[in-house]
Amino acid sequence: MFKYVVLSLLATGAIYGQDRHPRIRVEHYVIDAEVNARAQSLNAKAAVRFVPLDDKVTSATFELNNALNVSRVMDEKGNQLSPTRGQSDFTVQVNFPAPLAKGAPVTLTFTYDGHLTGNEDSPVYGIKFAAIHDDYAFLLYPARWFPVSGYTADRFTANLNITVPQGNHVIASGNETSHAAGDKVTYSFQFTKPSFPGSIAVVRDNPVKNNTDGLTTTVYFRGSEASSASAYGAETAKMVNYLTGLFGLAPYANLTLVETETGAPNGYSAPGILFLNPRAIGHDVNARVLSNQVARQWWETEVSPGTRNHLWLENGLAAYSEALWAEHNGGQSALDLQMKSASTEALTIDNIPVIQEARLEDYSPELWALSASKGSQVLNMLRYVIGDKNFFATLKQFAQQYAWKSALTEDFRKVAESVSQQDLKWFFIEWIESSGAPEFKLEYTVFRTQKGFRVQGKVSQDMDTFRMPVDLKIETEGNPEEKRVEVVGTSSEFSVDTFGKPKSVSIDPNGHLLRQSSGERVAVAIRKGEQFAEISEFTEALKEYQKALETARNSSLAHYRIAEVFFLQNNYQSAANEFREVLNGDLNPKWVEVWAHITLGKIFDITGQRERAVNEYTQAQRTRDNTQGAQDEVAKLIRTPYERKKSGGI
Repeated sequence: MFKYVVLSLLATGAIYGQDRHPRIRVEHYVIDAEVNARAQSLNAKAAVRFVPLDDKVTSATFELNNALNVSRVMDEKGNQLSPTRGQSDFTVQVNFPAPLAKGAPVTLTFTYDGHLTGNEDSPVYGIKFAAIHDDYAFLLYPARWFPVSGYTADRFTANLNITVPQGNHVIASGNETSHAAGDKVTYSFQFTKPSFPGSIAVVRDNPVKNNTDGLTTTVYFRGSEASSASAYGAETAKMVNYLTGLFGLAPYANLTLVETETGAPNGYSAPGILFLNPRAIGHDVNARVLSNQVARQWWETEVSPGTRNHLWLENGLAAYSEALWAEHNGGQSALDLQMKSASTEALTIDNIPVIQEARLEDYSPELWALSASKGSQVLNMLRYVIGDKNFFATLKQFAQQYAWKSALTEDFRKVAESVSQQDLKWFFIEWIESSGAPEFKLEYTVFRTQKGFRVQGKVSQDMDTFRMPVDLKIETEGNPEEKRVEVVGTSSEFSVDTFGKPKSVSIDPNGHLLRQSSGERVAVAIRKGEQFAEISEFTEALKEYQKALETARNSSLAHYRIAEVFFLQNNYQSAANEFREVLNGDLNPKWVEVWAHITLGKIFDITGQRERAVNEYTQAQRTRDNTQGAQDEVAKLIRTPYERKKSGGI
């Protein structure tokens, strides 16, 4: 329980996002494809129009799924060209008989076919983006089911013609028409605004249509998830309306939701379509995943980063939109809770600036930590610096000014500066172009004055180039006093007059800043350990958990994670010892108590001590904590003894 999907950090073949191939920009696709559900195969012809960006381009390289075999590549004059496949990087390189002229459009037509069952190697290791089954299929843009260049950067228009057996329906982006021929039907989609209209689904069952707040959401969920369709439709409409108030009119207000399958990403957003993994759907609406994907109708479909070094403009804005939805429903405390989690995630990557995020592998935890978690923290701090009114005006103007275009960090900064009438170069240098986070130290002395008291002191930290406004809160015998101090360099002095006698002084009391602290170091070490444990690197995981305990010996969560590793290794005595330490620790977070008792009970069941097992289950029951269905698990275990799984997992 409470685990995370982890992929390794890999440097891409490009240095900081600079492509090693001759540069081209894709503009338009015409794709004719037949999806054969029975054979789980795809037969396709894709005409790709692109523009050379360099002089004398002699070759063009496209990414294409390795499961798809290219039988022919033709130029616009009908000449057949000889492509070269690169299996290691999922590429097809096409060499030209004569250099291409810079800026002159070129069209290549690829003919290809292959099987996409969902079991093939994915261009994004470990994540399924394409699968064709008898009763449903999905082919998402990251699967590279058509030749891709400038992945996530080159915006394009498209005409898609997808043929399927009668009785099936195709979901895609754009204006839809269809015509039947025999036992097949072809669905055509025309998408005329540059974006990423390269994801489709094939469905068979009728959808659930939900009408809420003037919007219609069409939902294609299967199996047990079908019962949640109406709730998801209603919540989607509410999110669209709320975010419209923040960002301006949605490019697509009436969305379509499609279920994918286990192994696919939790969510993926295409123009007008949200693809959701069944595990992310659940019985209750998964507001975090859903709001993140809804927000991507603005921050991906409508506005996208010009290069992968600016992905935070997409992932950070989507993640912060997720936090804004939480704030809308749960107030300031809900926002603070999500930002605290984002801080921990962001601090797991402390040596790479956001502006170099192209160095990280697509969909890796490291990329999400930098582009989404730190990106959302940067936005939260910008809101703190320029104020709510200017911040939300910036988001709306940015969406309007760059609608159906790509943008860079500099573009976003200029919009923020124009709206706020502030020079923000220092802010973006600090948080986007630099790495690391400060750890503040506070020294102060209290003096009595004729009118009350004065607190004089200094705020220090170890980053010489640091500059940031920092809030101080002085608790007194009367009302508290607050003061904002401009911290510049390693030490900044302050002076605050109070009427009541000061009792304590705290720095950044509302947690606006991304910063290091002893508590954060514990949380970060645990988070890193969780990542190692997820890929069964238990030795490395234990090292990280021990780092957490070196800072906080009574961290129940660190002890719990160590116990969890021992349990997975069938080292039951050591696991039991650590679970006891969990119960003797700070019991933070609260759920560790109930699950420590449950897992101790499992250990006693495994070792033939049923009476002691039931005693632990009973103590778990008394906590009344039902995190992750704990009480349902307890009720089951009291009735039936736990039996060890072959994998040894909890």
